[in-house]
Amino acid sequence: MKKEELKLTKEWDKTFPKSDKVDHDKISFGNRYGITLAADRYVPKNAQGRLPAIAVCGPFGAVKEQCAGLYAQTMAERGFLTIAFDPSFTGESGGNVRYMASPDINTEDFMAAVDALSLDERVDPDRIGIIGICGWGGMALNAAALDTRIKATVASTMYDMARVNVNGYFDSEDSEEARYQKRKAMCEQRLADLRAGEYKLGGGVVDPLPEDAPFFVKDYYDYYKTGRGYHERSLNSNGGWNVIGCESFLNQPILSYADEIRSAVLLVHGEKAHSCYFSKDAYAAMTKDSQYTENKELLIIPGAVHTDLYDGGGKDAIPFDKLEDFFTEYLK
Repeated sequence: MKKEELKLTKEWDKTFPKSDKVDHDKISFGNRYGITLAADRYVPKNAQGRLPAIAVCGPFGAVKEQCAGLYAQTMAERGFLTIAFDPSFTGESGGNVRYMASPDINTEDFMAAVDALSLDERVDPDRIGIIGICGWGGMALNAAALDTRIKATVASTMYDMARVNVNGYFDSEDSEEARYQKRKAMCEQRLADLRAGEYKLGGGVVDPLPEDAPFFVKDYYDYYKTGRGYHERSLNSNGGWNVIGCESFLNQPILSYADEIRSAVLLVHGEKAHSCYFSKDAYAAMTKDSQYTENKELLIIPGAVHTDLYDGGGKDAIPFDKLEDFFTEYLK
């Protein structure tokens, strides 16, 4: 299958330092929609034999040079072959319409990453897991419900992107009228974009930061708009998604079959994260009427806020020891 030609940055341009415990290179692979995805591959130095492997993506609006790469490199230090990839239409990945999101295509991106790992001669194809961070945590659960090759899934500081688009933050816009007005506005924006000949950007994290901004906005600013996490290709750090970029989430729930996931799932969330309700509710729904609950776990990190699980928040909030134990157990 013919792949798009991608321009991949050769220099190290991550928001975290390069490890001397792993080998790093860049790869690309295609999904079933003909979009070529860009990824960083991390391999434990001097690794022998076929390795367990993990594909990492997220947060929603971030790039692989930010926390997905940090997760991938750290897990490679612990013995796993990993890739951190940019989703379709973002970062260094292909797709000739930029800054669009799709519940279907982005779930497929995870499955395409599993394809790529399965075909890597250094990987044991029966020992593949995934990590989704923030909005890609929900996409990871959706992929786990569809892809039987995925043996273990971690969703870290998870967002359910369908729920937040449909109901607003904290379900504050959960009404038929509010949803109708969102749909109406999106339809009007489609025509405005066509008349303008370009897609209007919704804007990334607000900058400058208003004094009266809610805490979760300040939390995002502290990561995406400072030296801590800023990256020039990150949507959240810059102009954001297209205004209509998330339109299809208004009508396409992504966690409908989470209770049918047979493989292992670990949900990790900060106790003080504004988004913690997503993981709590997803775990409850996943286990309520399921036959497959023994390998499901919700881990709440005391005192942690949402972005603490992006990079540790200066307090080592990411439970990498737990992640290593989880994947070691279920990728054996």
